[in-house]
Amino acid sequence: MNSKLRFFLTSLFILFVVTLYAAPGGDIRVSGVVMSEGEPLPGASVLVKGTHNGTVTDVDGKYTLTVPADATLVFSFIGLKTTEQKVNGRSVINAELIPDSEQLDEVMVVAYATAKKYSFTGAASTVKGSEIAKMQVSNVSRALEGTVSGLQASAPSGQPGTDAEIRIRGIGSINASSAPLYVVDGVPFDGSINSINPEDIASLTVLKDAASAALYGSRGANGVIIITTKQGQTDSKTTVSVNASFGGSSRAIRDYDRVGTDQYFELYWEALRNQYALNTDKYTPQTAAAQASKDLVGKLMGGGPNPYGPNYPQPVGTDGKLLAGATPLWNVDWQKEMEQQALRTEIGLNVSGGGKTNQYYFSAGYLNDKGIALESGYQRFNLRSNISSEITGWLRGGVNMSYAHSIQNYPVSSDTKTSNVINAGRLMPDFYPVYEMNADGTYKLDSEGKRIYDFGSYRPSGATANWNLPATLPNDKSERMRDEFSGRTFLEVTFLEGLKFKTSFNFDLIDYNTLDYTNPKIGPAVNTGGGASREYTRTFSWTWNNIATYDKTIGEHHFNVLAGVEAYSYRYDELTASRSKMAQPDMPELVVGSQLTGGSGYRIDYALVGYLTQALYDYQNKYFFSASYRRDGSSRFAPETRWGNFWSLGTSWRIDREEFMASTSDWLSALTLKMSYGAQGNDNLGTYYASKGLYTIVSNLGENALVSDRMATPNLKWETNLNFNVGIDFSLFNNRFSGSFDFFTRRSKDLLYSRPIAPCLGYGSIDENVGALKNTGIEMVLNGTIINQNGWVWKLGMNLTHYKNKVTDLPLKDMPRSGVNKLQVGRSVYDFYMIEWAGVDPENGDPLWYKNEVDANKNPTGKRVTTNDYGSADYYYVNKSSLPKVYGGFNTSLSWKGFDLSAIFAYSIGGYIYNRDVTMILHNGSLEGRDWSTEILRRWTPDNRYTDVPALSTTSNNWNSASTRFLQNNSYMRLKNLTLSYNLPKQWISKLSLSSVQVYVQGDNLFTIHRNQGLDPEQGITGITYYRYPAMRTISGGINVSF
Repeated sequence: MNSKLRFFLTSLFILFVVTLYAAPGGDIRVSGVVMSEGEPLPGASVLVKGTHNGTVTDVDGKYTLTVPADATLVFSFIGLKTTEQKVNGRSVINAELIPDSEQLDEVMVVAYATAKKYSFTGAASTVKGSEIAKMQVSNVSRALEGTVSGLQASAPSGQPGTDAEIRIRGIGSINASSAPLYVVDGVPFDGSINSINPEDIASLTVLKDAASAALYGSRGANGVIIITTKQGQTDSKTTVSVNASFGGSSRAIRDYDRVGTDQYFELYWEALRNQYALNTDKYTPQTAAAQASKDLVGKLMGGGPNPYGPNYPQPVGTDGKLLAGATPLWNVDWQKEMEQQALRTEIGLNVSGGGKTNQYYFSAGYLNDKGIALESGYQRFNLRSNISSEITGWLRGGVNMSYAHSIQNYPVSSDTKTSNVINAGRLMPDFYPVYEMNADGTYKLDSEGKRIYDFGSYRPSGATANWNLPATLPNDKSERMRDEFSGRTFLEVTFLEGLKFKTSFNFDLIDYNTLDYTNPKIGPAVNTGGGASREYTRTFSWTWNNIATYDKTIGEHHFNVLAGVEAYSYRYDELTASRSKMAQPDMPELVVGSQLTGGSGYRIDYALVGYLTQALYDYQNKYFFSASYRRDGSSRFAPETRWGNFWSLGTSWRIDREEFMASTSDWLSALTLKMSYGAQGNDNLGTYYASKGLYTIVSNLGENALVSDRMATPNLKWETNLNFNVGIDFSLFNNRFSGSFDFFTRRSKDLLYSRPIAPCLGYGSIDENVGALKNTGIEMVLNGTIINQNGWVWKLGMNLTHYKNKVTDLPLKDMPRSGVNKLQVGRSVYDFYMIEWAGVDPENGDPLWYKNEVDANKNPTGKRVTTNDYGSADYYYVNKSSLPKVYGGFNTSLSWKGFDLSAIFAYSIGGYIYNRDVTMILHNGSLEGRDWSTEILRRWTPDNRYTDVPALSTTSNNWNSASTRFLQNNSYMRLKNLTLSYNLPKQWISKLSLSSVQVYVQGDNLFTIHRNQGLDPEQGITGITYYRYPAMRTISGGINVSF
């Protein structure tokens, strides 16, 4: 009996233990695969419900997690519906996530808040930080071309470290600034966009109409670009990421083709012969030819070495052909002599993470981007610290700090100086040597056996005597150094549910130093002793925001109200000084100069205060309404006109949520119709003392005096922009395809214009609010996933913008001409107003232009005739504009099992450009020693009478002066970026405790399709080339590692 009892009790104990271990409360190891649309889903979150215990899926969508046997797993991914599964003791749990159209409603950062794309009443576009980081640019603004509809971004210079020109929905002013407002982490930013490391950017939002930008008041008239930097995530482990890339750059566009030495000598012989032959009293055709052969070398080389050697004193015969056996002893490519190996290095480190109450993001970056021009380049060091904290349940705070130090070596690009590296290299023919040459073509050597630079004192005026940039640039300096420190701080109090108050104090401090130094030991400055000049500027601005918001939902009604005040202060200080006759040749400092040549300094103070409010309302999450109002006061204006009122009204309708659209729910994810109208202002008038009379201090014979040079204009007031926008946003098949269409008008009135007045009044002009402009256009964006199966994902996207610009009001019926433009009511500010080219006279090779015919009484007949006198030709509107008919971009990406190939294109169709670059190398022979474009080979001759290039001569005929002859179609398409990357499989890197490793190779500006050889079509918005630093083609490889 006892043995049976013991057996029963033992069995009961064993059963109890087994039951205990098998109970749901025990931990088990669960694994599985998360799928979406039949494909593994990497990066999906797998979390034990109600805890912080979780993981993310690897590149193959797999996960492993230790969980309680009775737990519930929550599977989630952005844009997909969250699903839950009970474990119930299972060790393998797979999940399938399907798209969620509600979550796919993209959240955008907008003015002082966030908004969902398909309920937002304004016009805005977003760009992901990852897309910006792909571009190998030192400046964020230069990555925007072709990526945002309605935005024109063109780089007037390819110099590393320079900004792009940005215009949002066209030009909004004639004299005042048309540049957009930059906002960084919610606050207007006065620093250089150069100072922001693209790797630190989480997103970029472009606000384009009044409903989206009116809350920024006077500074948002030309659109707003909001940059949001990365932050740490709540309940995320510390992640360390390191990225490094290395590459090199070259010209994106081959420069203009130019003639060689042999061709040049034959062509210039022809110019001399033609000139001599005009003097029939002195020359016959035969003697003109003989004289040209005799004078040729002397005209081009002066007392310098004959490139054909002493055996060919007259290398071109009387037939205009090079003598047999005559070969140049040297050929110098001056452009290559003024180029350098352009290497690019970029290294970055960031650390991010956070718990429930504190989040952090720290980063450091280094960029060294060498330019292709000798002694050019850009270096930048970045530091950033973004910290936020939930101090209590009702109080949050944050501090974002950033510092950037940059040095830009910047060879002068002014067209008036020979130190314009790009232009100088283009103008110099091959037969002028860089180093002094012996008559037999060997180098002259100094006492140390080194080559001697040839500064060309013998060169004619067209070849610019007495300079040699390859010799002087390494010894001169043109340096731009910038230090920028920015702070963004805030405290946010939650008084009760939905009611918050946020105070934010922010500042930007920019120190900018320039050094321009001409060395006294080599080059033209040897005779003057060289010189140095410095400029130091300091900009300090602060912004203090106090914003209260209330958010409340009552049944099917949702309200959001915002009210606040913003104070802004700006101070700018400048000091400049220059000295010459440097006593110490290797020390580029002012103290070394023995003669003071200049010095100046001044301060500018500017203040702005704004009161703002906004009300948002929606009913049933289908009908949305917005209204905003801001009142700004600016110190630029007189007290009577200081205050401006800016407002907006907007509405949107989620049509897809209507009951009558229920049948479309299987394919229509979202459909929104929106409309807005409002007024914005512009006080950026180019002067901080717009209402005041200004004086200049002058000195004459030792006597100083104040002279008035600007009339007081107390009635001057804000420019105003009235913006209307109507659009439609849609999404199909769970956001597989999406797009938007917008129509907009932008009316600018009370434009500041300097109206000419009678000189007898002592002033040339007076500033008034007198003009008006109108921009009307459309924007279209389309995105789609074309293939998503068997691991292959192919996406396409495109954007398109078309708009017209028209002047609607001017102070004078006949405005003065300005360069190649002239304002006229009914025409665009982009229209060209030029002398019109009429071709080449086939009888004698003279250039011809049009002029108005007049009768014997000097009255116009209404007809046009041609003239070979440029000075008597008339100007005309030529019905051509620098504004493209259509511009935009498109992108594509293809991914498969860790591989990703992406491309970004920008394009512009229509629009013309006045090519001043090519005119510099298309003289008729009057600029002896200046290089020639190969176009000159088409010149007029008796055997080639029908051409558009006149006959050669050594007397100027002005044929390369500004006319429609050099107005060229500027349509193009450019591959802005091509990136191929590969994410190493998780199983390869897990043993190294790494979470991800990506290797990649990428290229920028790899090819450009356009019509005009030598012309880089990505020029400034003005439609005029300016001897610009060429765009660079950059190819590099890199690696991103996270752990």
